[in-house]
Amino acid sequence: MAENVEPGSRPRQAVKLAASVLAADFALLEAQAREALAAGAAWLHVDVMDGHFVPNISMGPIAVRALRPLANETGAFLDVHLMIEEPDRYLEAFAEAGADILTVHVEAGRHLHRTVQAIKELGVRAGVALNPATPAAALAEILPDADLVLVMSVNPGFGGQSFIPASVHKLQQLRRMLDAAGSSAWLEVDGGIKPENAALVAAAWANVLVAGSAIFGGPHSIVENVAAFKSALGLA
Repeated sequence: MAENVEPGSRPRQAVKLAASVLAADFALLEAQAREALAAGAAWLHVDVMDGHFVPNISMGPIAVRALRPLANETGAFLDVHLMIEEPDRYLEAFAEAGADILTVHVEAGRHLHRTVQAIKELGVRAGVALNPATPAAALAEILPDADLVLVMSVNPGFGGQSFIPASVHKLQQLRRMLDAAGSSAWLEVDGGIKPENAALVAAAWANVLVAGSAIFGGPHSIVENVAAFKSALGLA
């Protein structure tokens, strides 16, 4: 039987900021990604959309390959989120392009355990993601095998959406589940993350915060936007 563990009874991992390049100016992709990393973002988050699993089309392995040299140079972690149907078809291509982690959705395929094992056999870390309406319990059986759990705090497919408040409870649930499983997996949250709610999700034990438009958009510079996150998270 799993032990009854309260969030925080195991050491808290340092909170990391992942810059979602979907919100960057693609004409300046390398320069803007470099600026975000230099300002204090630790990860680059690449959202891959196929127009089927989500109602949008974004980028593929070529974008991951383009960012790999920058990640090598700066020590950044290349975080690839596959919002695509039947992701098994493309795992090898994204692994070869240079992804450090491939995250797939529990809703996107029939055999999640097989997909997670296939990712690991490619020498890449494996993440699992949940859409807002999917309960945390859907991941119960796969948690011991996951290197990352991603909670979508908006309905996936478009940037710039508003944070869904119920995501806080889901983060807390998943942290308890991860702790009970003795897992050191990252707990990531993506969607509507801004400096104004960064401390809230960090207090719910998320330790990777994905931000796109809040880093690359708005009236302020990328450096100022990242600084606002660092201040909100006590990292400044």
